[in-house]
Amino acid sequence: MKSIRVERALKKLGADIRDARRRRRISTELMAERMGVSRGTLNRLEAGNPQVAISAWASALMILGKLDALADLVDRTQDPLGLDLLEEQLPQRIREGRVR
Repeated sequence: MKSIRVERALKKLGADIRDARRRRRISTELMAERMGVSRGTLNRLEAGNPQVAISAWASALMILGKLDALADLVDRTQDPLGLDLLEEQLPQRIREGRVR
């Protein structure tokens, strides 16, 4: 199932990675070498191709010093909806059990 929102997000991420690489004056050849991928894979990543492996995206972010951002994307402490859902499941009252 294709999603236009996913496609847009990947294209933006790829373009942002390309721009960050350029700002750091890293050539595509050097970036691909550091990532352990071909220049073609790097070109597809920077174009936002959804078929590029997540490990390639992670490698690119690591080289750019942004791997922590990936690691924290869905951190439970930064998930207000998830925390609210957990809070809803808390019991209203707690009864003491009988001691036998």
